[in-house]
Amino acid sequence: MNDEKGFTEIKMSSGWFMTISMQKSERGEEEKEYVEIAKERGGQKQRRFFLNPKYVRALGEALVKFADENKL
Repeated sequence: MNDEKGFTEIKMSSGWFMTISMQKSERGEEEKEYVEIAKERGGQKQRRFFLNPKYVRALGEALVKFADENKL
């Protein structure tokens, strides 16, 4: 796991990585920040999910609870 500020990478199997990073949207006049969760291989993002930063902690807690309940 790589823990640079604003970036985390989780090694998966078969050369895949899950990346979590802070990104900025330049749509319109206002620059907004969001969290991008992506599945990546060979430096190319295959799947991406964009998350409002205010929900990151809730997602993390829900994932831990899900893992505990399902003995993962």
